[in-house]
Amino acid sequence: MQNKIIVTGGCGYIGSHTVIELIENNYNVVIIDDLSNSSEETLERILKITGTKPTFANVDLKDEMATKAVFKKHKDAKAIINFAAHKAVGESVKNPLMYYNNNLCSLINVLSAQIENNIEGFIFSSSATVYGTPETLPITEKNETQRPSSAYGNSKKIAEEIIDDVIKASNNFQAISLRYFNPIGAHESGLIGELPSGIPNNLMPYITQTAAGIREKLMVFGNDYPTKDGTPIRDYIHVVDLAKAHVLAVKRIINKEQDMPYEIFNLGTGNGFSVLDVINSFEKVTNSKLNYEIVERRPGDVPQLYAATNLAKEKLGWSANKTLDEMVKSSWDWEQKYRKEQSSKESGSAF
Repeated sequence: MQNKIIVTGGCGYIGSHTVIELIENNYNVVIIDDLSNSSEETLERILKITGTKPTFANVDLKDEMATKAVFKKHKDAKAIINFAAHKAVGESVKNPLMYYNNNLCSLINVLSAQIENNIEGFIFSSSATVYGTPETLPITEKNETQRPSSAYGNSKKIAEEIIDDVIKASNNFQAISLRYFNPIGAHESGLIGELPSGIPNNLMPYITQTAAGIREKLMVFGNDYPTKDGTPIRDYIHVVDLAKAHVLAVKRIINKEQDMPYEIFNLGTGNGFSVLDVINSFEKVTNSKLNYEIVERRPGDVPQLYAATNLAKEKLGWSANKTLDEMVKSSWDWEQKYRKEQSSKESGSAF
């Protein structure tokens, strides 16, 4: 009997890669997604890769009654992985209420439905932004969380506090928060990758879309940060490495291996790369020049974030394996394959 796992936001970038890893580890996956920043076509791509099409429910998790109904239908689930959230830092600074409404109301409804149906395990898609501007580097899980400079980051910080309070009030509720650093890259098949709606907010899809001619040029937000080349430094991690950590977290919860009811792990490589490092890597692996321009800083960005990952290695048995060049190449392979697919479809529709 396969263990059933509910994955909210499972058609999104990190969610879809995690669904693939779960299926390949013999889990029965139920995706709940409102497709606000993803596509139902992702289900067909997952089928092509794994040979299995996950169960899918198109539900807006801000709708309390709809959320309760779909959870009741799948109350035999062993755990939930909650990816459902808006995630653009810049957008969240401009529209904070949209982020608090979406990211927190959906979380509260999911937790309520989970408790109502006695589903014990919860894995939360958190973020390194909860550390704010860190006082020490690399960042360990013992670093104090701070008030992040964006509503996106603050929604993650508040969400972790909500989960902590719910655990303290419950006898059998177990949770793990995975604090991501900067996921990039795509599945080795080239069938699935990062595909944001509209103008990308993250660096890597903006780079690949610029190289593909979708965007005129890449904007580099600031070159006056206190870093080696003036551009912000981040800990970029391959999305498949990240997805594998979720499978290990699921096993840890289901097998009741946790040291405490609520655990937190950083997920990164432990290495910091600047924006210009990523651009230089892209130009090297593609043997091409990228059109980019240095512009003013973007509100909400901090100078440096990179992880200490010892705890994840020790407790989850996990570590990141992909190099920056491998991450960048897989992103470009995905972009090229996707644009070729779209071009073929458009050509086919003309006949």
